[in-house]
Amino acid sequence: MTGMGVEAGAQAARARALAVLRIRSRALAVALLPAAVAVVLLVGGATGHLVGARWGIARWIVTCIAVVVLLCAGGIALVIARARPAMSPTVPVAEDTAPDLYRMVRDLADRLDVPAPSAIALTPDCDSWLEDRTHPAHGPPGPPPGEEISGARGIRGLTAPRQHRAATAPVLVIGSPFLWWMRVGELRAVLAPVVAGTGPSAHPDIAAARRFVRGLDAAVAVTSAPAHRPVIRTVLAGAGWVARLLLRSCRGHAEEMERGVAAAAAERAQAVDYGVRIVAQEQVGLAYAGWDRLLTRVALPAWRMGRWPSRLDAGVVAALTELSRRDRLAEGFTSRLGERPACDLLEEPGLVDEAASLLAARLFHGGPAESGPDWAPVDWQEYPDEVVDRKWRTDAARLHRVLDALGVHHAHRDTAPDAGGPTLERVLEYLTVRPAVGASGTPTGEGGSASGTTTDESGSDGIRLPGEDGAGDETADVPDDDAVAGVRTAALVAGLSAEMAREEAAGAVPGGAGGQGPGPDRAVWDAAVTLPLFPLQPPRTGRELLVDHVAAVVCCAAMDTAGAAPGLDWLDGPSLLVRGERASDLSPRVRTLVEEGDPTPLRTWLRNLGVRPEKPVRLV
Repeated sequence: MTGMGVEAGAQAARARALAVLRIRSRALAVALLPAAVAVVLLVGGATGHLVGARWGIARWIVTCIAVVVLLCAGGIALVIARARPAMSPTVPVAEDTAPDLYRMVRDLADRLDVPAPSAIALTPDCDSWLEDRTHPAHGPPGPPPGEEISGARGIRGLTAPRQHRAATAPVLVIGSPFLWWMRVGELRAVLAPVVAGTGPSAHPDIAAARRFVRGLDAAVAVTSAPAHRPVIRTVLAGAGWVARLLLRSCRGHAEEMERGVAAAAAERAQAVDYGVRIVAQEQVGLAYAGWDRLLTRVALPAWRMGRWPSRLDAGVVAALTELSRRDRLAEGFTSRLGERPACDLLEEPGLVDEAASLLAARLFHGGPAESGPDWAPVDWQEYPDEVVDRKWRTDAARLHRVLDALGVHHAHRDTAPDAGGPTLERVLEYLTVRPAVGASGTPTGEGGSASGTTTDESGSDGIRLPGEDGAGDETADVPDDDAVAGVRTAALVAGLSAEMAREEAAGAVPGGAGGQGPGPDRAVWDAAVTLPLFPLQPPRTGRELLVDHVAAVVCCAAMDTAGAAPGLDWLDGPSLLVRGERASDLSPRVRTLVEEGDPTPLRTWLRNLGVRPEKPVRLV
């Protein structure tokens, strides 16, 4: 039954491949049709069968049309042939750096009775696939893309030497988190359907159809790029129109062809480690969940600080271990960890992890290709001090600069010699919203004597507060508490956004407030069709930005006055450690202050911890 399913899927794929090739043949026939008619007319005139003035005019017209069509067809064919199909940026793994991994893949291919992949590469994602990198536009066979990345300073021994390989042999791309989280048997089971796809890939009709579709896709990308010269723009516009027309014509056949290839590969892999594959698929879901949390909660804050964690794949294991411990997602977790991890198939897993971590930073954040003063690797042991502490103190310094620019002063009751320094009390006083008018009509709000602050409210908030004029007039404009909180929040958000924009323009904040960098380095992306940047999160809202900065000031005050310490939570990222325990109840209290202007929950938390808001905090 399995053999019949494999054959049916393969035949369906071959039939669709022939349909794609027929479209290519029809396009060629259309291009040659005017030339064929012109040849007939010319031969008829030379032999005396088609003579006369009308036939002579027809010959000249058709010949001119044929020449124009042939020139256009030749130009379009040249664009399609010269266009470089998109290739995924990966970390190449040479056979001498992972002999056990290559041996496992070859044994798997022999068992499936399919050709072995020509090479192996890693991608910083939870996915695996086969990728054909033998298009004529790519030149002689060589190492897969990512050689520039793996050859970066400090990452050695990962560049695959140029070697001869079959023209149709695809490259096996493996998700790097799989190697660290999965056991050897699980990885083998997960890769079985992928490796089985090399069988249909070796068929000449399927390979030719795939090359044609990839060429059209690359031509569309090339012609969509902006051109400066009008002549080139016109030529590329015509070529792009033809390429899009052909691509639309063969899209349905190409999709069905790939479905047939996938069905045949899945059927062929049914006989290999079927029971293990069911368990392995569960681990695929776990790996994806842990990888997503690690990137968004742990790696992204470091990238925004100009640091890239150099052991992301090892961090996946720690994150998933914590996830399994908290939520009990992995049954028999302890016994499973006793088996051999798939990363043992690599000779130097640390170097591979470092290269994959740098590539992940470039794909998801747009960092530079090499380390530098503002883009340095960081180990997990150094993460709390190098990333968390620095991030909080940088954000706290930025918030206090904005308060200075708004003209926010300290309370008069602060008579200590260091009361003029950057304190948490200053932030609390500014964001606190009190009832605007008391029971007797006496103003007790912002700017009044009850508050004790000398903030220039009218200048920064733009509202007329009670007591500023007409104090005895009960009908004077009384600001609503929500309005006061909203205006104060808007003032801080505007100042923080402007400050971060200036720092980003100066190159001080890689990726800026939204976590999106200026884009990938063009030197690498020019080696293939430019790929988009994959931002992990949308840009932070203004309120989220303010909450982060206020929380940073609170954390700095807790570290400087109450003995708290920066920490790393594998699932939630930067965290404050209080007496060795993670302070998980801080964020909602800060949100209450920012959104409602109520400092009571936060002040209670600070008092219980022993934090002194009036003391200056250390900034960077």
